[in-house]
Parts: sequence; C-alpha cells; structure tokens
Amino acid sequence: MRSQAKKMQGALKDESATIEKSGIKVTMDGNMQVTDLVINNELKKESIEGILTECVNEAIKKIQKIMAKKMQEMGGFPGM
Repeated sequence: MRSQAKKMQGALKDESATIEKSGIKVTMDGNMQVTDLVINNELKKESIEGILTECVNEAIKKIQKIMAKKMQEMGGFPGM
C-alpha cells in the first residue's frame, strides 16, 4: 500500500488548483501545499481573512476531486 501511495503522490505532483476571489488568489498543488498566494494590498484585514479562508477551502475541495479522479484512473487502493 505504501508503494501505491508514493505512486499516487508522484501522479499528483504536477496537478494544481487555483481559486481567485475578490482580489485574493490561492494556488495549491496536488499534494495540498499552497504554492502561491496573491493578496490585493487594497483589501482590509477583515475582508482578507474571510476571503482567504474561502479560497483555501475551495482549493482543498478541488484538489480532493482531482485526487479521487486520479485514484480511480489508477485502479483505486485494493482492500479499501
């Protein structure tokens, strides 16, 4: 199972998801690491916190869908 996980991690390394909302852009790679973050410097702190949370959560959901699709393409994980 460990080798399948490594294979999946390798297959996801080139995937990414970018979410952009109201002056904030978050890019996350297939291993769920934020790789880029752009924040419009005219936004107020209160706005940034809410929008950033939404962007990160949406990016996670998008990556999870990509992960599920890749897992299906690779035959899933037997025994799970």
